Amino acid sequence: MKEYTDKELTLKAEAYCVAAEHCPAEVAAKLRQWGAGEDTTATVITHLLKERFMDEARYCTAFVRDKYRFNQWGRVKIIQALRMKQLPPKAIETGLEAIDEDEYGEGLRQLLRQKSKGLKAANDYERRNKLLRFAFGKGYSMDEVLRHVKELEADEWMD
Repeated sequence: MKEYTDKELTLKAEAYCVAAEHCPAEVAAKLRQWGAGEDTTATVITHLLKERFMDEARYCTAFVRDKYRFNQWGRVKIIQALRMKQLPPKAIETGLEAIDEDEYGEGLRQLLRQKSKGLKAANDYERRNKLLRFAFGKGYSMDEVLRHVKELEADEWMD
């Protein structure tokens, strides 16, 4: 494995951050992979944050938007994923503010409608439980799921 100087590691990390949004934990892992020590890793990450190559709030906002739009994840799953990336609660809150409530609700409705059409259930009770488990697994909260499942039942999407 090639030995990199501190300057080379800084330039590689800058290029890595320019290519896509990354959080400090991802960049630290990449630096360790490139052979950087703890002191060098800390110095490079401080530099990247100071020069705005990395921004925790910007990363959270992009992560939240992508996960609820493209993966149809709910808030619970998104928050859990961001916590696993060791991001501060304030940055996570900022990211969650990017959620468009109408788009988020419509995404959950569409997800439940689509799932409901393909469900095989002996009765309405079983169908409802399968929908609830599915939505909880996607990271939606109890309140959100129950409200939308009741709407589906009222609109007779369940039959």
